[in-house]
Amino acid sequence: MNMNRIFSLLCLSFLILFTPAFAQMDVKKSLVAKNVELVKVGDGYGFTEGPAVDREGNIFFTDQPNNKIYQWKFGTGEIIEFTDASGRANGLYFTREGDLLACADMDNQLWSFDKEGKSKVLIESFKGNKLNGPNDLWVNPRGGIYLTDPLYERKYWERDPAMQQDGNHLYYLGSDGFQFFRVDENLVKPNGIVGSPDGTKLYVADIGAKKTYVYDIEEDGYLTNRQVFVEMGSDGMTIDNRGNLYLTGDGVTIFNNKGDKIGHIPVDEKWTANVCFGAGDRKTLFITASEAVYTLQMKVRGVW
Repeated sequence: MNMNRIFSLLCLSFLILFTPAFAQMDVKKSLVAKNVELVKVGDGYGFTEGPAVDREGNIFFTDQPNNKIYQWKFGTGEIIEFTDASGRANGLYFTREGDLLACADMDNQLWSFDKEGKSKVLIESFKGNKLNGPNDLWVNPRGGIYLTDPLYERKYWERDPAMQQDGNHLYYLGSDGFQFFRVDENLVKPNGIVGSPDGTKLYVADIGAKKTYVYDIEEDGYLTNRQVFVEMGSDGMTIDNRGNLYLTGDGVTIFNNKGDKIGHIPVDEKWTANVCFGAGDRKTLFITASEAVYTLQMKVRGVW
């Protein structure tokens, strides 16, 4: 090997070692705003999850071990407590009417909060048995709710920790609030979930199978044509206006709408649980990661 070749390799190694991690990826120039870095905007929580954006662009997120939901105000950067009785909420999502839906894991239910923080139970069982532990959800443009229900045993449960249903399934609650049925009974451990802006595609991460699936959504809420989108599971997920899918776990991994990996955003925490877009222009990527929450300014925008 000649000296010029050796020198080039040494220079490349130096760049890899001393360049900020997320700047190494082509995601920085194609998706991330210019000259920005990941910013920690809050810490000291038990475990953060479930970010959801309201109509104005504020982000609500959960601290599940401490039974709380917080609100991040994008205009000021302030984080305030929304409720200290969240039902041990995990995933969150806003309805078109502005109510906050919560996967209330304390009693394995689906809750709804009004703007004042008053809660009510929407779903408490399926065929006479409790759910395993509602985890994440997505609301389609017609108002129907898709819900993942994996079993993760919680220390705070007073009930039998055994599986309550006959498996870890994916459910659908119709917009009328009465039709509640399973739409996939062949998943190992469904977790993160999001749909396309036009309501025709549903993405579901099966973290147990280490896969993320894509389905066609029918008008009645049923799903057809399940296919493997990527060979990677995820905790939470979101989608941007270009159709790119953001998966979590080891930081945030981004795939285009064909399933090709186009970038990775490292997060210096034990686990990156969930992600969504917020702020008035929906160009702030908000990340919940273990005991902290982060933001990153993007070129692309969220669609919800």
